[in-house]
This record gives sequence, C-alpha cells and structure tokens, in this order.
Amino acid sequence: MSITVNNLSKIYGTQKAVDDISFTIGKGEIVGFLGPNGAGKSTTMKIIAGYLTASAGHASVCGIPVDENSNETKKKIGYLPEANPLYYDMYIREYIDFITNVHAVKDKTKKIEAVIKTVGLTAEANKKIGQLSKGYKQRVGLAAALIHNPEVLILDEPTSGLDPNQIVEIRALIKKLGTDKTVLFSSHILQEVQAICDRVIIISKGKIVADDLLSNLQKEKTDVQVVQVAFKEPVSSELLQSLIDVSNIEQLQASNQLAGPADYKLQTTNPESVRKQLLELSLKNNLNIVSLQSEHNSLEDIFKSLTS
Repeated sequence: MSITVNNLSKIYGTQKAVDDISFTIGKGEIVGFLGPNGAGKSTTMKIIAGYLTASAGHASVCGIPVDENSNETKKKIGYLPEANPLYYDMYIREYIDFITNVHAVKDKTKKIEAVIKTVGLTAEANKKIGQLSKGYKQRVGLAAALIHNPEVLILDEPTSGLDPNQIVEIRALIKKLGTDKTVLFSSHILQEVQAICDRVIIISKGKIVADDLLSNLQKEKTDVQVVQVAFKEPVSSELLQSLIDVSNIEQLQASNQLAGPADYKLQTTNPESVRKQLLELSLKNNLNIVSLQSEHNSLEDIFKSLTS
C-alpha cells in the first residue's frame, strides 16, 4: 500500500486531535478525506507527510515508516498544505527552481516548464508570486508538490481560492494524476469530492466514522434515506412535523437550488411509509403535490448524518 496508517493518535494537552485511526490507500486510488473543521484532517495529513510527530501509532508511505525515516518518505510525497507557504518576493520560475534543488531534480529546466504548463501557470509565469491571485498561488503550490514526480500526493484543500473554471481544470488534473499515483485530498466542497473520488474517508472528533466506496455509503452506511416533496401551495414545515418516521425536515432554498417555497427534503428510515403519509396529508389539507420522489443519500446528507 502507498499509504498505511495504523492506530494513529495525536494529543494536544487534554485534547485528542486524532484518536486511534487506521486506514490504507493503494496506488491509483483517489480518496477524499472529509470532516468538519477541527475533526483532525489536516493533523493526520501533516503526520503522514512527516511534518508532525504522532503521539501514538504509526504511518508509512510506500512501505517506509514515517517516524523512522521521514526524509525518505518526503521524497515519495508531493504535499500541498492548507496554508500554502510561498516566498512572495520570488518569481514563479525562480521558486520552482528552488524546489527542484531541494529535491535534487535532474533535467530541471525541462521539468520546470512542463509543470508550469501542467498546472496552468504559463500566462503568469514571469510574475512574482506576491503579484498573483490566491487561485494562482494555489497553482504554484501544486507545481511545487508535483515537480519531483512523487508517488503519493497529499493535497489539503487544493482548490481553495480558485474560480469555477480553475476548479474544473484542477479536478481534471487530479483525476489524471490519480491514474498512476496515490492521492489523498481534503475538501469542504462535497460536490468536488463526488466528482473526483470513488472512495471517501470521513473523520469526526478525531475518529473515522466512515471509510468506504461512495456508492456503498449511499446505500449502506446510513439507514436514513431522502424523500423530496414539492407542493403547489405554500406549506409550513410545522404541518409536516406530524409525519411518522421522519428524522429531519429541510426546506430547500430557492436562492441556491431549483426549489420553490414549499419544497422539502425529508430524512427517513421508511421512505415508502412517508410517501403514503404525504399523499394522505395532501388530501386531508387540500394540498397539491407537484412532485414526490425518493433518492439516494447525497454525500452532503451522509456527511450530516455521520458528523452532526
């Protein structure tokens, strides 16, 4: 396995930032690492990358224990941290050249130009890093992570600050890189994870609460399913409170979804019963149902149920 984590813990004072977690990731896998703020994602990634020492447990990269030989594991890793550290007074090529020297990259001039093209920095390549937008600074960090052709990529919020077009480009790049590298990346954009990953690891309060293929999580990891209903007339959520087997009622917002003022998502363990109850409720209250459907849990629904 390219990444192996065994019973890993990290303690700060009385707080367990990471609490006895284990997982493995093989070559060619792109795995999304999800969790609320403060869940332990960045801490775990820093330990794997060799920038933090674990309080207990072990991590290894390409079979090399990080705690025993972090210099060797760093040669195998391309790491883009959440807080992207850059030298703002350096020019882009100058900075990437500096990184090639750190990694003792051979044929560096050719590789510098290739990585600049790969991450879409060609038009900005003659600028100082301090002159760049946040999105282009992210690209510089990604170029630095890729320049030594690592076997493992650890990317902490890689699309932070990018505009929608840039996000699409970086997503495509990550998917391409994942064909022959191991990629572990975190993101708060759940749609991004769905677009790139087949497998996700979800961490909450330092513990792993899910580690599976996304398709399996949607079907098996939670008993909760979703019934979505749209009424023609305005309907208050209070009226829906009488429904049995409904654990949560969410009114969809027209401002950010194709939803009207009486469109609701109902979480339930018994969608068939809820659909029947909705039909009875509509007849009893002279309401017209425009649409009524069940759907697989979205990653957002799964995330909420596992981390709330």
